Amino acid sequence: MQADVPEGISAPDLGRRGRRPVRGSRPDAGPSLLAPGAARDPYRLYRVLREEYPLSYDAPLRAWLVSRYADVATALTDPRFTGLPHDAAPRGAPAPLGLCHGSPRCVPHDQRPATPGPVPCHMPEFEAVPRHMPELEAVPRHMPELEAVPRHMPELTAVPRHMAARIERTAYVLARRIAGRQQADLVEEFCRWLPFGAAPGASVRRYADRLYGTTPGIACATTPGIAYGLRSGTVTAATPCTRHTGLRERALASLLANVLDAPDLLAALRVEPALADRAWTESLRRDPPVQVVLRRTVTEVTLSGGTLPAGADVACLIGAAGRDPERFAAPDLFDPFRRDQGRSLTGPVSCPAVLLGRLEARQGLRALLDAMPRLRWADGFRPAGTGLLTRGPRALLVRPG
Repeated sequence: MQADVPEGISAPDLGRRGRRPVRGSRPDAGPSLLAPGAARDPYRLYRVLREEYPLSYDAPLRAWLVSRYADVATALTDPRFTGLPHDAAPRGAPAPLGLCHGSPRCVPHDQRPATPGPVPCHMPEFEAVPRHMPELEAVPRHMPELEAVPRHMPELTAVPRHMAARIERTAYVLARRIAGRQQADLVEEFCRWLPFGAAPGASVRRYADRLYGTTPGIACATTPGIAYGLRSGTVTAATPCTRHTGLRERALASLLANVLDAPDLLAALRVEPALADRAWTESLRRDPPVQVVLRRTVTEVTLSGGTLPAGADVACLIGAAGRDPERFAAPDLFDPFRRDQGRSLTGPVSCPAVLLGRLEARQGLRALLDAMPRLRWADGFRPAGTGLLTRGPRALLVRPG
């Protein structure tokens, strides 16, 4: 199965001159990410790489493969690694990771380089939700006023209350429209729409036209022209992290697939909705939407599997690191109650897309469970993830009632 074409995360150009190992280095020749069938079951490949080839040179990809959690964490955080030029991740900026596309605005203030660069991303009040959609006005408002941001990120405000309300209302409208069906595809009719409802300047009209014909109401879930602003209310274009909603769609689809596979967890979520945050973090670990992140060494770096030469292109296998048994107990098991949860592979906590993704997951789960108490898989259906660089289920067939 072919790998998905990643959105905003460039793969190495196989036609350019690759960074070959320096003379004298003897990398292990392990399996390639581009081998036939790798995208069908990458986790089996990841296991082989972690155990037998923790540091190997992938000749078809023209990059070194790093698969163990400790090594991947080093490659993503150590200043001896930097972003590739086509990653939109300049030196000093974070790597594209999780739901974050590596915008310099996502770097915490105390970690930002001293050289002049983009100013931090602020999220001021957004304009009010349009009021010509009656079904939106009827949705209950039982969510917290604001989505909290960690206190050590003072330059970021919370997700604005109007945006948070729009996410909640969009989730309830979509869930209620699905609830009366005999069968529905949650990817096409829910996961794809909900992130668009929070995307500044995006439009979901093409999906509305395709699914329901011309439906003016649902297009109001997002308001053209809304953008993230900087200091003093100056309005700018939205950051890359919020423009690209495909990753949040895949992440939400993987979460729903994991939750629907666990009936006991579904029952617990109905009683304690706060468990949605733990389920979201666990799903991002077990089934990350971004499987591979590209970095480049600034100098020679020694990892657990060997030594990387200076100037080497490095493919950090996020999907392999999240299932490393040296870091996570029973790593293949989806367990929101695990004691060893970690957020280091989900993206910077200051990234707007990370905040939005968590809020969309929380409100999406609540809306679906409220509207469809008996939500379950369609008869005979089993979800399957697809893709190699980015990954997630392409269909989630359910019986709403």
